Amino acid sequence: MNEEQKQQVTGTSGDFEEQMRELLAEDANTIRPAPVPYPAIRRRGTIERRRRVAAAGATLVVLAAMPVGAYALADRDAGRNTVASTPSGATPRTSATPTPTPSASPAGPARPATEHQLLDGITFEQAVDGLKKCLAYDQSHTSGADSRPDLGAAKDYRIILAMNSTGDSNAPGDGMFVVAVKEQPRQTRLICNIKDGEAAGLSTSVGSDDVPGAGPVMADINGGKLYQQSILDRGNWKLPFRWGVIGTVEPSVARVTVSYGGATSQAALDHGWFVASGVLNQQVTLAPRIKGYDADSKLVYDSDKDKYYEKRLP
Repeated sequence: MNEEQKQQVTGTSGDFEEQMRELLAEDANTIRPAPVPYPAIRRRGTIERRRRVAAAGATLVVLAAMPVGAYALADRDAGRNTVASTPSGATPRTSATPTPTPSASPAGPARPATEHQLLDGITFEQAVDGLKKCLAYDQSHTSGADSRPDLGAAKDYRIILAMNSTGDSNAPGDGMFVVAVKEQPRQTRLICNIKDGEAAGLSTSVGSDDVPGAGPVMADINGGKLYQQSILDRGNWKLPFRWGVIGTVEPSVARVTVSYGGATSQAALDHGWFVASGVLNQQVTLAPRIKGYDADSKLVYDSDKDKYYEKRLP
């Protein structure tokens, strides 16, 4: 007992027993710890378990939102690429070796349908060179304010005729004609004249020449320079004279003939165009006569009956 307890013991003897019980009870409470608060501990543990389950569920949601293999492992070396991870047990995907493609043919104009459209020993390469020179000539003489359409590049064209050109009083000097056409973005026909290796003249027609009531065959309205000499030389042409006639045909036409100066030539059909040529050995006053036939050899066009065709030379 401590001093306070000893002092409390002193007193009447009747009260001694009662005081002793109280003191012993106080000592017992001092020595014995208070009972463990089990309800509080259980409640705290339940809350902790719920917190952990909630945290684990949130982690699973995040992982489920990321597809397998979508993450990357960053390389520690600066400047190197990151590498996507491969799921365990999966076979790594190897990149396929690209199949070599055959080398494309050089870009350039298409060839004529027949070799008979390249005349007088003119090669296709020479015709291509002439076409390129004329297009370059047109480009160099077209200003920014010029409303003429751009003729495009040589690779967009098909060469349908190449032949010698005969000089006359209006355009002295012999040379070479190259005729080329294209369909896109608009139908275009050009007649190029080359002399001494340089572009000497260029005639172009952009857009279809079709007119209401036109037949299945139509001569080019600007193609006269290919089959006649200058009006200044009327009655005094230089002979022999290489001539050519070009125009368009509909798919129903299977054959075209052109008669000029007493001789008839079979025209070549080339992707919607017809091309005829020959050599004139006499002076003429009538224009070439053009006839078209269908697959059954039925006459479907005759220029003599075409009101739009100029039948006499100027």
